[in-house]
Amino acid sequence: MKAKLYVNDGQYVSGMTLKDLAEPESNNMALHACENPQSVLANRKKLADFISAPVSSFICAQQTHSANFRRVSAKDKGRGAYDTEDAFSDTDALYTYDSRVVLCSFAADCVPVIIHDRKTGLIGVVHSGWQGTIKEIMSKLLQQLIDLEQCDPVDLDIQIGAAISQQQFEVDQDVYSKLDSLGYASEFMYFNNMTKKYHIDNQATVKRQCELVGVTSGQIHIDPTCTFLSLDGFSYRQDRKSGRHLIFAMKK
Repeated sequence: MKAKLYVNDGQYVSGMTLKDLAEPESNNMALHACENPQSVLANRKKLADFISAPVSSFICAQQTHSANFRRVSAKDKGRGAYDTEDAFSDTDALYTYDSRVVLCSFAADCVPVIIHDRKTGLIGVVHSGWQGTIKEIMSKLLQQLIDLEQCDPVDLDIQIGAAISQQQFEVDQDVYSKLDSLGYASEFMYFNNMTKKYHIDNQATVKRQCELVGVTSGQIHIDPTCTFLSLDGFSYRQDRKSGRHLIFAMKK
């Protein structure tokens, strides 16, 4: 199984699967963006073996670039693991306190985020494409964790996973204007006079959203890998038929 582990200790494992031309559908993990569901299920089984947890413990969502998130538990294990129909609908972030639950998120250029509260043990995964960033899914989720789950920002570790780089992420005036209206994203965008396009750093913008709710810069880690340029990356901008990375987090 070709995957990048961000954390793997006695308490917790998190990471991101990688594109692998040697595997079926290049190690695509997404049932909603595949040619053969059985190939994806075979890839998921290899990931399950890699992290020593059955596919039946996976929990997935039907991601819609929303700002919607959901607390899940062990009773939800298997949702979306074998088909898309019973995945949590219209949801782009999941979190739990329970052990042996594999939280799953899917991305191909969008910013994936993994949350770990060192004190309470809470873990979470977030999908924040430019639409989710404009809707501030990261800020809203963290605020809920602080307000309702009694998480303290000083206890949070945030991993921002591989995504499309600012160099490759071109947008038009409409997207630029929406991001600019946030009031804190302008420093993470620039205009290219040659192409007449704006370039946005979605990872840095998501990082700022974390900082604005009290998470310090030192607690936030960014994977610099560009999914557009890397041979290990799935990129929807490069290939509209692209597969997806699976971003995972599990308490042991």
